[in-house]
Amino acid sequence: MGALLALAACATPGADLPPLPQTAAGPYKLGPGDQLRVTVFNDPRLTGEFRITDTGTIALPLVGAIPVSGRTTGEAETAIVRSLRSRNLFNDPSVAVEIQEYRPVFVLGMVERGGQTPYQPGMTALAAVAVSGGFNYRAVTDYVGLTRIGADGQPREFRAERQTLLQPGDVVTVFERRF
Repeated sequence: MGALLALAACATPGADLPPLPQTAAGPYKLGPGDQLRVTVFNDPRLTGEFRITDTGTIALPLVGAIPVSGRTTGEAETAIVRSLRSRNLFNDPSVAVEIQEYRPVFVLGMVERGGQTPYQPGMTALAAVAVSGGFNYRAVTDYVGLTRIGADGQPREFRAERQTLLQPGDVVTVFERRF
C-alpha cells in the first residue's frame, strides 16, 4: 500500500508541495523593482519617476536615499515629507506617491511562452498563465507551483490553486503531466 502511494505521488508533479497558506488581504507593500511617480507639489526639481533599488530605497534629488521598501504608498509619502522637513527644504511639503509599474511575475514550465509578465493588482495564477499563452498540451492544469519570498527574505515553494492571487515577484511553475 505504501509503495502504491509513493507511486501515485510521483505520477503528479508538485502534488507533494505544501499548500500556500492563506494570507489576509492588505494594502500593497512597495518593494525593490517597483517604479514610482513621486510628485512634490510646487517643486518640479523633486518630481519624477524613481525605481526602488535592491536596497529598498529611492534616490530623491536634493534629499538622497529614502527607504520605502515594505511601506505603503501613503507611508512612503510620509517618509518623503519627513526627509524634506528635516533638510529644511520645505515648511509644509505636499507629496504624492503612485505606483507606475509593479515588479513582474514570472511564469515557467508547461506554458506556450514562459518568462516575465507585468503584475496587475488582482492577478491570479490562471491569469498569469493566460498572459503566457496558456497551458500547453502536456501541462498539469489543476494547480501550479508558486515560489514566493517570505517575510524573512527566503523563497519558499508552495502548491497553489488556479485562482490564487499573486503578488509581484512571484514565480509560477506549471508542471508537466507524466502520462
